[in-house]
Amino acid sequence: MTDDPHHAPARAEAADSDPVAAPGVSSAAASAVSATRPGAAWWRGPALLAAVVLLAGVAAVALPTMLMVARESWSTEQGAHGPIVLLTGVWLLFHAWKDVGPIAPPPWWRPVAIMLPLLALYVLARISQIVEIEGYVMYAVLLSGFYAIVGGAIMKRLAFPLFYLAFVFPPPDTVVYALTLPMKIAITETAVWLLSMFGYPIGYTGVWIQVGQYQLLVAAACAGLNSIISLSVLATFYIYVRHAGNLLRALVLAVFIVPVAMAANFVRVLILILLTYHAGEAAAQGFLHNFAGLTMFAAALLILFGIDSAVGPLLRKFAPARTPAKEGLF
Repeated sequence: MTDDPHHAPARAEAADSDPVAAPGVSSAAASAVSATRPGAAWWRGPALLAAVVLLAGVAAVALPTMLMVARESWSTEQGAHGPIVLLTGVWLLFHAWKDVGPIAPPPWWRPVAIMLPLLALYVLARISQIVEIEGYVMYAVLLSGFYAIVGGAIMKRLAFPLFYLAFVFPPPDTVVYALTLPMKIAITETAVWLLSMFGYPIGYTGVWIQVGQYQLLVAAACAGLNSIISLSVLATFYIYVRHAGNLLRALVLAVFIVPVAMAANFVRVLILILLTYHAGEAAAQGFLHNFAGLTMFAAALLILFGIDSAVGPLLRKFAPARTPAKEGLF
């Protein structure tokens, strides 16, 4: 006895729409096939609960610290580059994520062993309210959670964006002092020597400059640290985007970052000393003070870009084998 042909399409359609009803296919296999189809509700049940718990934990750890960093660091000259680093760092992560391999989470005990002491340090950092310590500890907690989700292999492929994002937070004060003191002394001595050659009544004691009846302090903002940090961060981003595949050219440009920033800030200190002597302290410490800093920072970036344009042809001429045809991300 043959089947009714009018009922055959209905049975075929039912087999397509319901994998459990298909003959010869087990219930578990049919569920797996259904889960991999486009539009499958993978976000329901335990997966949705895990995602909600994860996002709540990230918000509880990151939001209080980031608000504190924005209030106490990003609003100052020393940390003004923080928002730029955050935006460009997220963009780098998004761009690099397209090239990562399959996700292979580590055994559960590894991230737990890393995260538990970090969470204890984070609680202590929140109590102490030291923004430099709290920021880095919070970021370490987030990295440990990221490691638990994606594994070490993917974190290695995302090493530069993750390292770059650490510049969102201000450096510790001890590092700031250790870096600025020799810079301030060198800039002070050179500026006093140069202006004294032109007959200006100028002298110095440590990092204090006496010019005429005015006394100036060569602070960290005028000694190059802020510009060196900001310029280093932006130059690192530029080098990675433009020359990630050319290590030699990247190293050459990195060598010029500190000298260019120091030269630009030396000119800035000269301008501020001359403004103080000829126009008074109020003029030098007002709008012109900040304007001189922005102008010198922009000039340092332009000089660095000019060096990059000059270094490229030289490297292609003297080291053609080390210069790839395509560099950077674009």
